[in-house]
Order: sequence, then structure tokens, then C-alpha cells
Amino acid sequence: MSEKKILLGNEAIARGAYEAGVKVSAAYPGTPSTEVSEALAKYDEVYAEWSPNEKVATEVAIGASIAGVRSMCAMKHVGLNVAADPLYTAAYTGVNGGMVLVVADDPGMYSSQNEQDTRMVARAAMVPVVEPSDSAEAKAFMKYAFELSETYDTPVILRSTTRLSHSQGLVELEERKVPEDVPYERNAAKFVMMPGNAIKRHLVVEARMKKMAEDAVSMPINRAEYRDLSVGFITCGIAYQYVREAMPDASVLKLGLVNPLPRKLIEEFAAKVDRLYIFEELEPVIEEQVKAWGISKAVGKEIFTVQGEYSANLLRERVLGQKMEFTPEKDVPARPPILCPGCPHRSVFTALKQLKIRAAGDIGCYTLGAVAPLGVIDTTICMGASISSLHGMEKAKGTDYIKNWVAVIGDSTFMHTGVNSLMNMVYNQAKGTVIILDNSTTGMTGHQDHAATGKTLKGEIVPAIDIPALCRAMGISRVREVNAFDQEALVNALREEVNADALSVIITQAPCALLKGLKFPDKCRPIPEKCKKCGACLKPGCPALTKNEDGTISIDETMCNGCGLCMQLCKFGAIEKIKAGE
Repeated sequence: MSEKKILLGNEAIARGAYEAGVKVSAAYPGTPSTEVSEALAKYDEVYAEWSPNEKVATEVAIGASIAGVRSMCAMKHVGLNVAADPLYTAAYTGVNGGMVLVVADDPGMYSSQNEQDTRMVARAAMVPVVEPSDSAEAKAFMKYAFELSETYDTPVILRSTTRLSHSQGLVELEERKVPEDVPYERNAAKFVMMPGNAIKRHLVVEARMKKMAEDAVSMPINRAEYRDLSVGFITCGIAYQYVREAMPDASVLKLGLVNPLPRKLIEEFAAKVDRLYIFEELEPVIEEQVKAWGISKAVGKEIFTVQGEYSANLLRERVLGQKMEFTPEKDVPARPPILCPGCPHRSVFTALKQLKIRAAGDIGCYTLGAVAPLGVIDTTICMGASISSLHGMEKAKGTDYIKNWVAVIGDSTFMHTGVNSLMNMVYNQAKGTVIILDNSTTGMTGHQDHAATGKTLKGEIVPAIDIPALCRAMGISRVREVNAFDQEALVNALREEVNADALSVIITQAPCALLKGLKFPDKCRPIPEKCKKCGACLKPGCPALTKNEDGTISIDETMCNGCGLCMQLCKFGAIEKIKAGE
């Protein structure tokens, strides 16, 4: 008897890959996709790794596919930008063993710097996309994606979204079935993409996509649900659930294959319903194609937004005219984004603010240095851009201009794309100060390891990349390691390096306060009779500290991690460090 289990969408995707016989998986953590790889790593039969970035992860999966096994890689939508170079060419080469890219979009930008639509990238790359609408389909579609990959000789993208990835559903667990490895045979015309070969492969890709579009009419992942023919919806993914909730009697064409689109099936459905709506999150990918086919009665982004996450209430409001009113609880306190108590980044940013130094920022928890009360991060673009943008500033304005600027980048992000950016500064004889915020983890996505932590996704202990030695090996002579919580040392290092008229790297070292197993033996405690009510300890914005009505401060012992930053900032000895529990 088969077992049924409630799984996150991401866990279901991983289960589908396991049951499909995947042998190799590579990924870089990125919310909302991270749990796919974490779940897959629990299966001993699957090799799973954290790669330094999504480009490398995709190339690992391509290599495994060429070798003849089923492979996959996983990433969030902006990670697909990094992986675009190998992806576009893999569409030309095709596969040997089946290959699937799991890409999780983030409508609403809950944890992302933009709101791009993976279907747009896939259409340009000429790669098919399947999109499930719940956990059960996530598992089933993952298995089906490998069949499509091998049948049509193409990499396939399984698209998820935040809501699907992080919602739960009942999934039936089945046995793992591993297909025979596909023998490798040398075929330069297929796998060596020099111009002469690529020109011919482009014709193959066009023919493949045309064939898939024709076959999609009978694919089981596309289905027409006829009910009330006065109104019909063309939809896909999690948006299907909103249609069924808000308008359960409506007819629905649920598309599981969203690139290429099944034209005949769409035309048949459109002809049978009186009113036709296209309900898809983000870009009008389906809508534009449907209208280009002459189905002019289709209504889409005229009434539905291209921004943010959809909901059943949005559909009720825009189609049924039912205005949904919500009254928030009056006593619910605001919860602004803020660094955790004991976060080493707060200490670094406090030193930067004291010296009135601006920071070119990067992607990570430390982006919160842009908000009050710290307010030292001035730019955030993409992974690795802090170093490159500082380089651009120096080349544009000269050395004097960047004496009140630094680049800040986390250790995981540095390994992702910061290394090349720093190498570029060395090569092009740049000057400026780069701060690598080394908190020994990939903090923002939930504490995943990377090449400089000495531990793999599978939990194996391996040699850790020595970041200071790596910087020196590039030819950087001014490389300093500083305790992230030593304010005096930080301030002195910053003063010296930004004025050094050279390229320098400061590596601030202290573990993330939330790392599993990390213990905090000390707490900070105020001494009210010594307090001068100056507020210096409050400036970094630690949430463990609050100001009392009389101007003195209180420290919440349940939140305090004893980092001592507030104690260092107090010039009157009004804060002391005690052993936890005293």
C-alpha cells in the first residue's frame, strides 16, 4: 500500500526528482527554491551539491546529462539570469540523459530584488516549461518533465512560485525508478556549439518546439474542465487554485505546459465559452500569444495586474465586482525589517556610519543596512555587484571620490560572483576598499553551507576555501582580518584602508547569530544609575534594547546575544556583560 504524506511544494518537487531516478543535482540556495535541494540531499541515492553559483550548477547538470543520467539543477528566478549562458546553448545541444531546471519565481517580491517571469526567459531560450498548481502536481510534473526532456531531446524548466513552493499538500509517495543510463557516443555536431554546428542545431530547436506545440493538445498535463460555458478561464500554476476557489462553476482550461502553448486546445476552449479570461501571474505570456492568434475576446491584463501576487479575492473583485474589505487589527505592532540581535553586520555598519562612509551593497541579510537607523547601504543591484560598482565609481570619479565609499559583500555572495569582480579590480589596477562580511554561512536563505565553510550539502567535511589567502593570491597585499564586534579595530581599519590609495580587503569575521549550535554564554545588562541618557547604545537599532520613559534603557535578556556592541558604544560604563542566567 502506497504512503501519503503532506509535503511542501519544494519537498514534492524533490520527491518527484527522486522517484524519476535523478542521479545528480546541483544548486545555489535562493528563496523560494532552497528547500528543493535540501530535501533532495536526504536521499542517499542522489548526488546533491551546493555549487558556487547557478551557472556552475547548470553546467554540472548538463555534464551529468551528457554522461547519460537524469540530472537537475535548482534556482530562484534571478538565478536563471546567471544560468542563462549555458541554458541558451543547452537548448541547442539538447540532452542525453533527461535534464530539468527547477526555477522558482517570486510574485510579490517577498525575498527578491525584482519580479521577473521565468516563462519570458524560457520563450527566448526556446526551452519548454511545465508549471504545477499544487504539491501533488509538483511531484507528478517533475517526473513528467524528465519524460518530456528525453522524448524531445531538450532541457525542460519546471516553474514554481513562492506560494506553490512554500504551501503544503497531500502527496502519494511511490517507488524510485531509475532508467538505464544512456550510453555516451561522441557527437560533435550535437554537443560542440561552434557556429557551423549551432546554425544546424537552431533548425532542430525550431522543429522541436513546433512538434511539442502540436503534441501538447493531447498531453495529460493540459486539461479542459467544462462547467458553466458562460465564463471560462485559461490559467496555469497556483493561479488555477484561485480560479477554482473564487469561481468554482466556471469552465477552466488548465495549462500544465506553458511553453510552447497548445494552440488547437486553446482555440477549441475559447470557441466554447461566452466570456474568456486569461488569469496568469506576472507577465501576459499566455495572453499575448492567444491574442496574436486572433482570439480577441480574451480579457487579461486589462483588468488584472502585472504586479504582485494574485489571489482569489483579486479575481472576485475584478470579475465579479465583489469589493473585499479587510480591517486590520488595531493593536498589531509594526514589524519593520531589521538585523537580528547579535548580528555581526550591525557592528560593521555602526562603524561605517560613525565614519560617514557609504557602502555599495550586495544581496544578503546585510542589505538591511540600507534602512534606518543604520542607513549606510546606498546601492543593491545583484549578486557580486557591490565590488564591480565600486570599481566603476573609482574609474568614473577617481580615487578621492571613493575615500568615503566601500563595497560590502557576504562570504557566500563573494564565492558566488564576488571573486570575479575582485579579480577585475586587481587586473584593472583599481583602488578602493572591499569589506567581506564573513559570517560563515549563507544567512539570508536559511544557513546553507558554501565552498568557504568546509561542509557540503550532504554534510561531508571538506577543505574550506581560505578567503584571505584567496585574496592575497590575486595579488592584493592589503588584506586585513578583523573581529566584526571589535569596534575600535573596525574603525581603525576602515580609516586606514579607505585612505590608503590602494586596493584593500577587510574581512570582518563573526558567525551569524542564528547558526545552529552557536551558544551565547553572555548577556548585556544596563546599569541605570550610570546611564547618562545619551542614546548612543540605541543608535545601531538592536531590537533587544528599548528606551524607557525616563530616558534610561532596558535590555530584553531573551533577545540579547551578548555581542557587546551596545557596551562598546557606551562611554560611561552604564552597560555590563554578565553570564547568561545570572
